[in-house]
Amino acid sequence: MSTAIALASATDADRVMDLMTRYHTDAGLPHDDGHRATVAGPLLDGSPLGAIWLIGPKSSPLGYVMVTFGWSMPHGGMVGWLEECYIRPSVRGRGIGTEVLHAVAVNLGRAGMKAMHAILPLADPDAAARFCTRAGFRAVPGARIMTDPL
Repeated sequence: MSTAIALASATDADRVMDLMTRYHTDAGLPHDDGHRATVAGPLLDGSPLGAIWLIGPKSSPLGYVMVTFGWSMPHGGMVGWLEECYIRPSVRGRGIGTEVLHAVAVNLGRAGMKAMHAILPLADPDAAARFCTRAGFRAVPGARIMTDPL
């Protein structure tokens, strides 16, 4: 792999928050700084429930990937949920995201993860599906995700 990734920690919080703000603004997501800190803080502090990786040099990252973890009966163990993958617009279209997602999935697979899921946004599901397909994801026939917001 030619694009470096590094597990983000609490010392990287400012860089992660800056990238998240850019992504949420670009995507029109309603998350504010408080919400971002509530979600990312525990992962940056080493929570076993997920991880955030910085893409490229830590001093000036090109983007980030956030994966959360869960347990699955059908898959027989730990699964990951691709929560967010952001690449700076100035470096998109070079295969960085595909390469990084594939590397994250392979490494998590080596650590015992059985599958990684991605929820495609309604805004542009075809582009997201093409991106995920290039990284090794495939559609699950007959599956649809529903949520009970507790």
